[in-house]
Amino acid sequence: MIDHLTLRVADYDRSKKFFAEALAPLGYEKIMEFEGFCGLGAGGKPDFWIARSEEGARPQTHIAFAARTRQDVDRFHEAAVKAGGKDNGKPGPRKEYHENYYGAFVLDPDGHNIEACCHKPE
Repeated sequence: MIDHLTLRVADYDRSKKFFAEALAPLGYEKIMEFEGFCGLGAGGKPDFWIARSEEGARPQTHIAFAARTRQDVDRFHEAAVKAGGKDNGKPGPRKEYHENYYGAFVLDPDGHNIEACCHKPE
């Protein structure tokens, strides 16, 4: 079980804005912030953190956020691209993963591969 994770980012303010907007359709919001660290989450628990990196961004990381519905996946992709992300896989079924997998991918401002996915049937 994962309690939380932290992603190091090259431009803290840009990434904070990007993730706040991109993850809003999934119910995420900024919950906690202190010098160089911002915790986002749903339900009052910050489980996704971004942290200022003095060395620039690390090599690409892949993070997948659970979406309640396929429509939330669609809204995530739209919000993430609008917030400055780059499309890395439009919303749609990914039958190669499993029968009901529905996901969308964007690259964040540092090039990390951010996904929202739903495992429920249509």
